[in-house]
Amino acid sequence: MIKDSLRKVPLFKNLSNDVLKDIASVAKERIYKKGNIIISEGNKSNDIYIIKEGKVKVYKTSSTGKNVILDIKGSGSVLAGTTLFSDSLNPATIMTIEDSLVYTLKNSDLENLIRNNSDLALDFIKILSNELHNSQEKITNIALNDTYVRVAKLLLTLSSKHGIDSNDDNTLKLDLNLTREELASLIGTSRETISRALSQFSKENIIDIKGREIIICNKNKLEEWLK
Repeated sequence: MIKDSLRKVPLFKNLSNDVLKDIASVAKERIYKKGNIIISEGNKSNDIYIIKEGKVKVYKTSSTGKNVILDIKGSGSVLAGTTLFSDSLNPATIMTIEDSLVYTLKNSDLENLIRNNSDLALDFIKILSNELHNSQEKITNIALNDTYVRVAKLLLTLSSKHGIDSNDDNTLKLDLNLTREELASLIGTSRETISRALSQFSKENIIDIKGREIIICNKNKLEEWLK
């Protein structure tokens, strides 16, 4: 049931069953195949999107046609939240990087629910605040840290959101399929630069690289790069 699935979404976890039923009654379930565009930069969104299963990349396109990835989002993420209470256009494009199951809600329906439910309003504010905090952290990382620290922080951030645990708490597999260029754009560097950093981490047995697959073999040692 949609209601039971919505309960697992951070935005809705504190709501009563009655409110969840109201949300489920207006929510639509939609499947997006890998490579589908959910939201296009510069367009107006009339819906808000919540990822139940799958992953997406958020990116902007430069004047030269280059795509710069801003973030990777997965299960439980809310998309297009920043345009909910305004007439602003989508600041970025959102594309699936794997088959994804997404719930959609009309902005007008969610606005009405928020007006009538303080818990939902508070949780939505928390999500937007977290988005702002993450953006500030990323800007700080790019502006103040050297390449190796930026790469280490990127790997740790991605592993916390998209890592698959092993029997060893110090080992994580990144459940992503990103090219070196896509990884580089997440921290504002070049493919060659991030490849050198990954190669160095591999030599130090901090990570293991198999094609696009990255396994963090020594999380503690990777964290030492941030000190």
